[in-house]
Amino acid sequence: MQVVVRSLSVLRLLAGAPRGLALAEISHQLGMPLASSHRVLGVLESERFTSRSPTNRRYFLGPAARELGRIDLARESPLVAAHEAVARAGRSSGESVFLCELTGNRVVCVAMAESAHPLRLYVHVGQQLPLHAAAAARVLLAARPRSEARALLIAAAPLTAFTEETPTTVEEVLARLDGITERGYDTCDSELDRNVWAVSVPVHSSTGEVVASVTLGAPGHRMSDDAQRTAAREIVADAAAEMGADLGWSG
Repeated sequence: MQVVVRSLSVLRLLAGAPRGLALAEISHQLGMPLASSHRVLGVLESERFTSRSPTNRRYFLGPAARELGRIDLARESPLVAAHEAVARAGRSSGESVFLCELTGNRVVCVAMAESAHPLRLYVHVGQQLPLHAAAAARVLLAARPRSEARALLIAAAPLTAFTEETPTTVEEVLARLDGITERGYDTCDSELDRNVWAVSVPVHSSTGEVVASVTLGAPGHRMSDDAQRTAAREIVADAAAEMGADLGWSG
């Protein structure tokens, strides 16, 4: 019985700690011996009720907790606007790299590393991105149930044609979401801005929820071949993986 009570206490504590907790913090806050805390967390982790970050070693609620309670941490994203992964991706690529979150029915840029080149994208912190025309937004839509994604797109109608390449119907956008889920990323080629190419990758929390997207955008002439585009995709994928790891994602 004591083990059950301790396990539930750990889960309840982690449910209120979106930034995760270290073993010593859990032990201290619950008044539980360190060795006992370690044993309980070991069992919970093996059963996927908790997840441990491979980078900062902090514990978070795991996928099994989400499956039971449908816990949604996306509304309490602990991502820090100045996360070093965004700045590092910007330095590595020399291009604009930005972080976006879906809040309610709006996709908003919450962090930005600007391009080192004279030509820069018109994206800034606080800017709202269109759900249908931006890779950063579609990656977030693809992670939501299709009924929810449809409702969000319908609410955003009419879908503005920013260029000749912009998808302008709800069905066009929905048809692309499954491909995004399968690939694990989305690209945008002159759909929001002419001659601008972008690639976006999702950031996952410990429970597997997609809580943000990391996007690299550049003028099309600097991303004209497959090798350049692959390198750009790998840069944002690494940034997303680093942020996800800090949130306890180990997938």
